[in-house]
Amino acid sequence: MLDTRYRVEIPGGIHLEAQVVGPIPRAFAYAIDLIIRGIIIVALWFASIPLGLSGMGGGVFLIFLFVIEWLYPVLFEVFARGQTPGKKMFGISVINDDLSPVTLGTSLVRNLLRTVDFLPLFYLVGLVAMLSNRRFQRLGDMAAGTLVISVREAARPAAMEEVQPLAPSTPLSRADQTSIINFLQRSPQLSRPRQQELAAILEGVTHEKGDNGIEYLHRIGAWFLGVR
Repeated sequence: MLDTRYRVEIPGGIHLEAQVVGPIPRAFAYAIDLIIRGIIIVALWFASIPLGLSGMGGGVFLIFLFVIEWLYPVLFEVFARGQTPGKKMFGISVINDDLSPVTLGTSLVRNLLRTVDFLPLFYLVGLVAMLSNRRFQRLGDMAAGTLVISVREAARPAAMEEVQPLAPSTPLSRADQTSIINFLQRSPQLSRPRQQELAAILEGVTHEKGDNGIEYLHRIGAWFLGVR
C-alpha cells in the first residue's frame, strides 16, 4: 500500500504528522473553484456592460478578471487556513512543508507557477510532477515548499473536541506555530506532567504557567487547525 503519511520532527523530539492528498481530490476541488470563479466572472461581465465594454467597463472587467484568476486562491489559502471553497468542500488544505500555516509568500509562489504546471494542457506537467514524488507536490508546491493535506481526520483529535479556539495575541513564527499544533495533537497521548513540561518550553510564547499554559496552547493550536 502507498503510505501517504508525512511526518516532521521538530525540536524537543516532537513529531507532527499529516496525510498528504493525491491528484483526484485536488482535481475535484479545483473544478469547484473553477465553477465559482466562472460564476463571478460572468456576473462581473454583465455588471460591466452598462459602463461600456469598449471603454471604462472593459478596463474594470479586465482588472477584476486578473484579481479573480490570480488572487482568488491566494486570499483563501492565506486567510481561510489554506482552504479555498473547493478545498474546504473536499476536506483538504494547503500547508507549508513543515506543517505550519501557509504564508502570503508561499501561496503566491505556488499559484503563480500554476501556469507552468498547466502546460502543455490540462495540468499535464503538474500531474506528472505529483505522481513522481511521494508528497504529491506539483512544481508550484516544490518551489514554494507547500503540501496539500487532508484535514478531515487529523485536524480534530477526539480529546480536543471541547477546546475553544483562540487567536494568538501576537504574531508567531512558523517554528512556534508548528510546535503549538503538534502539542495539541499529541496531548491525548501525553501524561499531565509531560504536558506541563512541554508547555514550559513554550512559556516564552504563552507567558502562562502550569495548567493555564497547557489550556492556552490547546486553544491557540485549535485556532491554527480551524477547529470550531
